[in-house]
Amino acid sequence: MTTTPTASPASAPPALAWGSARLLAGTSEGRADLAAHRAAHGPTHPYDVHRLTMALEAVRLLGHGGAAFPVAAKLRATPAGRRTQVVVNGSEGEPASHKDRTLMRSAPHLILDGAIAVARAVDTRHVSVVVADPAAHASLTAAVRERDDARTVRIVRHAHGYVGGEIRAVTRALSGEPAVPPGRRVLPTVHGVGGHPTFASNVETFAQIGLLLSLGVDQFASVGAADEPGTTLLTVLGDLPHPALAAGAVLEIPTGLPLALLVGSAPGPVLIGGYHGTWLDGPGSLVLSRPSLRAAGAPLNAAVVARLPETTCPLGEVTAVAGWLAEQSTGQCGPCYFGLPAVARTLHQLLRGAAVEDQALARAGLLRGRGACAHPDGASTFVGSALAVLDEEIRVHRTHGHCGRPWQGVLPTDQEGGAR
Repeated sequence: MTTTPTASPASAPPALAWGSARLLAGTSEGRADLAAHRAAHGPTHPYDVHRLTMALEAVRLLGHGGAAFPVAAKLRATPAGRRTQVVVNGSEGEPASHKDRTLMRSAPHLILDGAIAVARAVDTRHVSVVVADPAAHASLTAAVRERDDARTVRIVRHAHGYVGGEIRAVTRALSGEPAVPPGRRVLPTVHGVGGHPTFASNVETFAQIGLLLSLGVDQFASVGAADEPGTTLLTVLGDLPHPALAAGAVLEIPTGLPLALLVGSAPGPVLIGGYHGTWLDGPGSLVLSRPSLRAAGAPLNAAVVARLPETTCPLGEVTAVAGWLAEQSTGQCGPCYFGLPAVARTLHQLLRGAAVEDQALARAGLLRGRGACAHPDGASTFVGSALAVLDEEIRVHRTHGHCGRPWQGVLPTDQEGGAR
């Protein structure tokens, strides 16, 4: 593993690469300005929509936000035209995740390379980058000023919370509407910003597109897993066996890395995917690629991987996050407004030793498939999988009213996030 430091604020985790850095290349001295970016990645070459789609398909690029949707299919579904919109979603509202903030702060030009390439391919100049983090906003604003081909790129402050960062909420906000999901399953490629077709994805996806334009198909696919070539960024937290990762980090890895190499092979609570993710009792034989993790029922989602140390109360960690998830409700549907607080209250009772695990599991299950967006579904998965993994921990709390360990806040619930 090689270390790649960035110029992130002290509250942010360091950035490291497992092997050779690709997305993080050129950031060892801090934020890569345009000259440093071109020295690391070289020039990009315009691709028409057909060539870009074929290249994306050849490397099997998936979205690096939550849904892991094939990027080539999304591009193919986006009508070309002067009113078509391109949206880079840099909201990253989950406190545990720092990967997109790291890219925006340290490698803004790689993101812009990808966004501008997509805009050219679909014959539009409408590119918007939405971002909540002030340091990331400053970095991207400076990057736009550093290059001639970004004069029409808008950098938009978007501090509307976790659910407000959902892509349909983002496109509504950019259209001058409330930053809440619309409650109907209309894709942005059909009806996005201002009612126009919109190609929208998260920050790392656009950086991956920029990297593909720099490396070409063969070199891009020369590392990583066969089902998802290349590298990917993770935010890692908790009790990890590598000294450099002990306090948490943003880590670039080749896809296909065995999970046990990262978190150790011992059993114990491991979270895959962040606060809409899945708890496992140890890494088993899982490997870190989106297709394989989805097939195993533990999607990578926000690309957060955490192993809880034995010094913290795991039920306390889960309860704190469940409370935070309840606070993120926009209040537009019952499962969020009533259901999530009810789940959080039941977990607090469980934490104090009440025999309410069946009630907690039932309440979490009632959230699924009933919300205006995926927030209740994600919270249900997080809580339900935790209850399954922490059955022995729950028995200890029921017997003694506590487990004897303090809650250390390994899983952050403050908006700044940060490593612990």
